[in-house]
Amino acid sequence: MEQLGQARLLRIFIGEKDRCEGMPLYEYIVRRAREAGLAGATVLRGIEGFGAASRLHTARILRLSEDLPLVIEIADREERLLPFTEELEAIFDRAHCGGMATLEKVDVLLYRGGPAVPG
Repeated sequence: MEQLGQARLLRIFIGEKDRCEGMPLYEYIVRRAREAGLAGATVLRGIEGFGAASRLHTARILRLSEDLPLVIEIADREERLLPFTEELEAIFDRAHCGGMATLEKVDVLLYRGGPAVPG
């Protein structure tokens, strides 16, 4: 994503306990996004939330959860993200888990890479 201007933001909502092929699902998705050459991905950990099953997940001290909500955000051009969303559906099927993905328009104001990091 070298150009500034309009892009898309893919948000993927999953649970912290979700797994795929022996690793945490968030880690699996981020690795697949990197292999797909997408611009970048960030995983955010929520402190409370609920999904389609309406089961509350919270970090409150009296109801400590090990299955907090996670959001993975990936910003890139639409033509690069759409093929990844198709793969994402297959990933959810392999992981046998629920989740949600949204795609929205965003304006990229600044995008600058830092020094290359191996690995």
